[in-house]
Amino acid sequence: MCTNIATNVLLTGSARMATGWTKIGEARMSFDHATHIWVDHALRINFVDLSDESASHVAVELDLVSGRALLRGLAEVLDAAEATDLG
Repeated sequence: MCTNIATNVLLTGSARMATGWTKIGEARMSFDHATHIWVDHALRINFVDLSDESASHVAVELDLVSGRALLRGLAEVLDAAEATDLG
């Protein structure tokens, strides 16, 4: 069954690919049928260059445990970065 759980987040950044670096302007996130990992449903994150949506993109599928671990790791790094006054 499709979950219809999805959101988009505007970003300013870049992503490393086999062919080099590319701009990313949006993360499209959903929880839906997995395409590649062996779980029924997965957290899916697709990083897209909004200036050229036909360009390559970076897609990630994670199980929920890995998604939560990623969220905790991001929060830890962001908290530490903000504490340095460099961000």
